[in-house]
Amino acid sequence: MKYDKSFEQLIESHNQPFSGWDFSYVSSTGRIDSEPLSWSYGSKAMSLIKNSSSMLDMGTGGGEYLSMLRPFPQTVYATEAYKPNVPIAKNRLEPLGVKVVEIEDDNRLPFEDNFFDLIINKHESYSNHEIRRIIKDDGTFLTQQVGGSDCHDINDALDLPYNEEFINWNLANAASDLENNGFKILEKHEEFPIQRFFDVGALVYYLKAIPWQAPDFTIEKEKQKLYEIHQLIQEKGYFDVKQHRFFIKAKAI
Repeated sequence: MKYDKSFEQLIESHNQPFSGWDFSYVSSTGRIDSEPLSWSYGSKAMSLIKNSSSMLDMGTGGGEYLSMLRPFPQTVYATEAYKPNVPIAKNRLEPLGVKVVEIEDDNRLPFEDNFFDLIINKHESYSNHEIRRIIKDDGTFLTQQVGGSDCHDINDALDLPYNEEFINWNLANAASDLENNGFKILEKHEEFPIQRFFDVGALVYYLKAIPWQAPDFTIEKEKQKLYEIHQLIQEKGYFDVKQHRFFIKAKAI
């Protein structure tokens, strides 16, 4: 099938470098936008950091987000499991006094028992037992997570299966697991904000950056479905999908 020139150009526009956890190529240009949540993870994290003496940022990516949460306490560590991000995070964070540690297994973190009084975690996996081991009694665990039904509208539009690995990941299950591993829940929220794509190239860029959303996705196989989304955007102006976010603040007991 022959596709129009604008569609082909937009598809080609996805072919840009992606490093750390930086979506500015599509977000800062307004090609993707998201409905705000009723809470601010950053504001809550900064308030806790100010009163902390030792903290850990789990899954720091390239350190982009953590670097904006200064001033830091005396002892600050950050973990990252994705190898290409580790040198990026080190270059950005170590001059700020943050020790960046590469990890391979959530169940085996290279820290002593009762080491941190604050652990923050934005959109990163974790082991309940392991974070309880390394956090001090009365320490705080703050996390914002991407829920298991995140952006399923993309999968539906492309006729691709959901990622079953995360399908049951939601606030109820996460809070229950923490309570069963020595934590008291202090705050919790769950919402389903809208994420809006203003062109199909931004959608492809997004899918390439987070391949776990649709592991079987390829441009070649899904090109007709992508063209249908392109036509929808041409008519309506945007393509909306429902995100899934939840937030927990918990105290070690």
